[in-house]
Amino acid sequence: MEQNSSAFLANRKLIQALERRSHAVSCEEDCSLFRQGDAPSGLYIIHRGKATLNMKAATGENLIQMLAGAGSLLGLPAIVGKQPYSLTAIALKGAEVRFLSRKDFEEILRADPSLSINVCQVLAAEVQSAGQVLSRF
Repeated sequence: MEQNSSAFLANRKLIQALERRSHAVSCEEDCSLFRQGDAPSGLYIIHRGKATLNMKAATGENLIQMLAGAGSLLGLPAIVGKQPYSLTAIALKGAEVRFLSRKDFEEILRADPSLSINVCQVLAAEVQSAGQVLSRF
């Protein structure tokens, strides 16, 4: 089941703060950003283009498949919760993606605690979206 998702979208203030400390990831071809179950290394920001996100059951069956576009933050629940990534993310050919380490992310939030509410809004949208998708099963 594939759907476009706005659940990963962050507001401009948060994106700008994160992008200042991030660095570009080359995506001339489809590019694996992270895999479901991997330890989190950081956060990915889709600047332009799209990424696919999917979650598989232990049986290998696709449970969730979504497209995320520009302005999306990928891997946020994993770095905030210090838990493995719950999805696999692949940036599609030509996407402009930025990477921000967990350490830099935490330093940004310490320097500007007002951004925490923006982070919570993205997390809440992701939880709501996942709930809607999973309720269809």
